[in-house]
Amino acid sequence: MALYRDEGVVLRTWKLGEADRIIVLYTLGRGKVRAVAKGVRKTKSRFGARLEPTSHVALQLYEGRELDIVTQAESIDHLGPLRSDLDRLTRATALLEAVDTIAQEGQADSRLFTMLVGALRTLAADDHPLVVPGFFLKLLAHEGFQPRVDACAVCEEEDDLVAFDLEEGGLLCRTHRKGLAVSPEAVELLRLMLGGRLREALGQPWSPAALEVEGLATRTLEHHLERRLRSVQLLPHT
Repeated sequence: MALYRDEGVVLRTWKLGEADRIIVLYTLGRGKVRAVAKGVRKTKSRFGARLEPTSHVALQLYEGRELDIVTQAESIDHLGPLRSDLDRLTRATALLEAVDTIAQEGQADSRLFTMLVGALRTLAADDHPLVVPGFFLKLLAHEGFQPRVDACAVCEEEDDLVAFDLEEGGLLCRTHRKGLAVSPEAVELLRLMLGGRLREALGQPWSPAALEVEGLATRTLEHHLERRLRSVQLLPHT
């Protein structure tokens, strides 16, 4: 078996036998990886709590036929607020589920890895309700499915955008409106978030428009994935 080093984020885990655990990681160098952490559930495990979901770790692993084996894990980021605050943990879980669903095993994507780590760091610093929808929208754009928000997806009209339709792929003007009604405030937020001004959007206080954007981002991502995201049903709405 080949020994290799990488860094990764723990997406999810489940028990294996008496003391082991299977770990699903999104790594910088190899994309999604499934591995076994032997003895991790023992009180005196050498891994401690470093292989829990949301952990960003430096790893050493042995390459296996079906599952790799984690031999070392050292924390890179101590994202304590994500595990000590239920609202943050719920939002972080939504980020992890989205990446776990969209990522393919063995296909590295450094941009996606950087996006995930950045979103987790942002969430640890500021439990803003737009962090998750902002990540969902950036993820869609990265996958080539960015919603059209600068103009009507049908006729290119830039003003008086009043609806959002999944099939048309974005905002619609009053003439072509169908799908979901959208407020002017939500339109502005969408344009900020998809126009490279996410930090500006995160600097704004919570509003009903943020809740609109959260719903639109979630529905659009689920439409692309062709499945529901379980974790978003638990997201807090402040």
